[in-house]
Amino acid sequence: MKKDLLKLLDLSRAEILEILDTADRLKYEQKNGIAHDFPKGKTLAMIFAKSSTRTRVSFETGIFQLGGQGIFLSNSDSQLGRGEPIQDTARVLSRYCDAIMIRTFDQSEVEQLAKYATIPVINGLTDYTHPCQVLADLQTVREHKGKLAGLKLCYIGDGNNMANALIVGGLKCGMDVSVASPLDYRPDASVLEYAATVEDAKFTLTDDPKVAAVDADVIFTDVWASMGQESEAEKRKIAFRGYCVDDAIMALAKPDCMVQHCLPAHRGEEITEEVFEGHADEIFDEAENRLHAQKAVMYLLMKNALN
Repeated sequence: MKKDLLKLLDLSRAEILEILDTADRLKYEQKNGIAHDFPKGKTLAMIFAKSSTRTRVSFETGIFQLGGQGIFLSNSDSQLGRGEPIQDTARVLSRYCDAIMIRTFDQSEVEQLAKYATIPVINGLTDYTHPCQVLADLQTVREHKGKLAGLKLCYIGDGNNMANALIVGGLKCGMDVSVASPLDYRPDASVLEYAATVEDAKFTLTDDPKVAAVDADVIFTDVWASMGQESEAEKRKIAFRGYCVDDAIMALAKPDCMVQHCLPAHRGEEITEEVFEGHADEIFDEAENRLHAQKAVMYLLMKNALN
């Protein structure tokens, strides 16, 4: 593993699979009361420019289960909120803590933090990518399907941080990837450039959800207006008409197709109540696996830092 987890583009397939294998092991140990082989007393600084349920609870619980402690820092709890340069915060926290998780808007903030920090930095979410969520997603799909390579991953919705990370994570793990997004809401250009360079990749980008969903093994979706885009909600509802994951979309996928949603879900918009509840066990397995996948990231990065 590298020093940091900033985006999945930085990881090889082998490194992603190492994280997933470690997540599976830590999940088994936690479920069976087996102590984790991890040095006690580690501290994780958790910087939140964006609020969260799953990210905060899973990281704080995860570091506790590893025998350490999480320190929550909102904008009002740290000098970042009062204008301290991020490079100064990076150097201060590096003197106090063993790793930093940051959930913020701009990817450049995460990159700057990692540049100046001497301890591991974990991207808990940016507007560009959501690597921890997609690691949990890949873990969940592999649990249910027994493999990743050769499966078809379909994403329907906004070409946002989830779309960006799913494209990269899916292709790096040997999956076929199809994405349906409106023309004005496509995934990031850098991600599409990456997809074009992957040899033997089966990648499809379309504005027709019905084309994308054909023979899918797993369908992903996300809210149409993410945090910080609330003012665009009504405009986006118009743009995303026809992008709801409903029974008609599911009928085009394979009969045993999974559904995944990073949550929170807006039932009746990006997914119907019926489809959500019909696949609720898979979706909440996915939510649980945030805990295990992020524990694996912390475990590997902090152990690597010790060495």
